[in-house]
Amino acid sequence: MKFLSPETPTIPLHAVAAEDLEAHLDSLPAPRAAWLRATGFAGRVGELHLAPDEAGRIACAFAGLGSADQRRRKRMALAEAAAGLPAGNYHLESTLDGAALDEAALALLLTGYRFDRYRAASEDGPRFAAPAGVDAARLEAIAAGEGLTRDLINTPANDMGPQELAAAATRLAEDHGAAVEITEGADLLTRNLPLIHTVGRAAARAPRLIDLRWGDTGPRLTLVGKGVIFDTGGLNLKPGGSMALMKKDMGGAATVLGLARMIMALGLEMQLRVLIPAVENAVSGDAFRPGDILTSRKGLTVEINNTDAEGRLVLADALALADEEAPDRIVSFATLTGAARAAVGPDIAPFYTTDDAMAEALPRAGAQVGDPVWQMPFHDPYEAMIEPGIADLDNAPAGGFAGSITAALFLRRFVEAAPYTHFDIYGWQPAPAPARPKGGVGQGARALLQALPGVLSS
Repeated sequence: MKFLSPETPTIPLHAVAAEDLEAHLDSLPAPRAAWLRATGFAGRVGELHLAPDEAGRIACAFAGLGSADQRRRKRMALAEAAAGLPAGNYHLESTLDGAALDEAALALLLTGYRFDRYRAASEDGPRFAAPAGVDAARLEAIAAGEGLTRDLINTPANDMGPQELAAAATRLAEDHGAAVEITEGADLLTRNLPLIHTVGRAAARAPRLIDLRWGDTGPRLTLVGKGVIFDTGGLNLKPGGSMALMKKDMGGAATVLGLARMIMALGLEMQLRVLIPAVENAVSGDAFRPGDILTSRKGLTVEINNTDAEGRLVLADALALADEEAPDRIVSFATLTGAARAAVGPDIAPFYTTDDAMAEALPRAGAQVGDPVWQMPFHDPYEAMIEPGIADLDNAPAGGFAGSITAALFLRRFVEAAPYTHFDIYGWQPAPAPARPKGGVGQGARALLQALPGVLSS
């Protein structure tokens, strides 16, 4: 997903908002304007009209952006029409500027995303020149990071186990001059990462902790991503319908790797650390059980009331490890709870934070880049719900209330030395949308990337 080189001959793609339609038609040669009026072009979202030249070739194209209200309802609206263009090289002509132009340009790049690992490669689609006024290199880095996230989530668990996830992180590190350390199997116990080992020990594929570091100057940011490559539910086995999408349960890991790629490709001045507990929650004679009481790296004990609440367990050890260095910020991403999806739907990334600067910056940044986020509360009165009495913590409080909040409160117990932000994401696009085909998708990463410079300097 790259822009065309500047010298490539291209066809004009006119992006026209409904409210600007008449002014745009008046600016065109009379025959072209008459043709558009005759064919009923109205600038609706997704509307695409192709205009021929005298030889019958495509002379230009017109894409509708819809009304201002429609654009508020549909992110990256330009991609809906642009995806329908015939193969060819195009350049954008529009009155868009600022954040709206950046969003349109990124949408054009992301129309080129294909996941065709398991089928014949799809036919060539349209390709686009970078619009004047955008930072093309930045947008290409963002698109590449998003593409990495999508590819990792879309890959089925038979080809994306803990070893393959670690290999993807290693390739990323090699590409960008980062260092990576992988701790595997029984070595997790030697390094005092007992919860990661316990959750993953029942699987045929050994659990791992992935630890990537990049940069030696600037603020210190640690990203932690849930890497449960497939979640059967363990002994609290999920029903078949609930298991169908569990290849995406490593969506948090995929998101932090995609974000790390963006950060490293852009050369942002920071000391970046990425921690990913990579496990499979499987069923065997060695599986952990309901009723077990486990001791975490931090020393807090956890009563297991549901083995299907395993994500917070592996994150707990990784967060405790991250916190020991007291970085300037710790941010975790996880496909953690169905309660989050029920609260805000699949399109919004809910987040929790102890950091006032992050709380202020993230919603603004998300709105700027078309990556919607919504702050949820660390509601202290619910702390009692995660305290079972027999142990320090309960991994699955009874009652069914506030499931996303209680999971976030659980994670917060393992971070004391650094400001902490947690994203409880869905990581999946359930139906096609502009620039977002059905399948794995990044959430919150672009908002965080946009917010980081201001937050880390505060």
